[in-house]
Amino acid sequence: MIVVTAAGGPTGTAVVRELRARGESVRAVVNRRGPRPELTALGAQVVVAELTQPMAWSKVLAGADAMYLIWPNFDPDEAEGAPALFAEARRARLPRLVYHSVLRPQLRVMPHHAAKDQAEEALDASGLPSWRVLQPCAYADNMDAQLPAVRGSGVLRSYWGLRTAQSLVDLRDVAAAAAVLLTEDGLDSGTFEAAGPEALTAPRLAELIGARLGEEVVADDVIPGGEMPTSYAARCRRTMFDHYRAHGFVGSPRVLTDLLGRPPRTFAEHLADLDLADLEPLA
Repeated sequence: MIVVTAAGGPTGTAVVRELRARGESVRAVVNRRGPRPELTALGAQVVVAELTQPMAWSKVLAGADAMYLIWPNFDPDEAEGAPALFAEARRARLPRLVYHSVLRPQLRVMPHHAAKDQAEEALDASGLPSWRVLQPCAYADNMDAQLPAVRGSGVLRSYWGLRTAQSLVDLRDVAAAAAVLLTEDGLDSGTFEAAGPEALTAPRLAELIGARLGEEVVADDVIPGGEMPTSYAARCRRTMFDHYRAHGFVGSPRVLTDLLGRPPRTFAEHLADLDLADLEPLA
């Protein structure tokens, strides 16, 4: 049995799907009650547990062989909450824990990176018998929500400028790498980057999207205005895009290639798998 937290989000659902495809039993942790058809259809056992609230995790972790700890995105409690979960896992004698981090967490100018960096430091000192860390870059899937608007306007909005690049990774490849770390031996105490195979600028993304849609697409630089936001999530997003604009966010695909036993999907391959019927222009 493998426990997956934040299982109702895109990353959690993708990891559950990959594990079930490999024949693994999965306990999917969600933060509130209610129907979860996307998880129950995969054959996962759905349980409710709130990561950000103190609680005993002994029942959630009972009989588990491993846990994939995903913390909700842009949540201010991660730096303290994740180490508390590491302690719960140790008390429950969990055999293996894999922490979902981020590429280059040491870039502490971004608050959500700083939180993951602190969590990784705590994991190293946690006393858990087997732990691993997966460090994905930005997802190719993050671009999908823009595609209906792109199809209607021919414009791809870039919040990180037109000059710097990102190594976008397909979420399915991240999920496959997570499954390897959760189930295979010989990887303990390791941190593993998960980066896509290409350094992609916004104009190059527009070119690839245009080729898939069969129309011309141009990239538009969306420069943020105003002062730094005060809310934690908004500040995370602003500092993230500011950093991407100045420095890009590119990593090596070598580690992910080794974990997968094949090259990661390119952005063109990601686009090729999308159903264009789902990309009607937004009204």
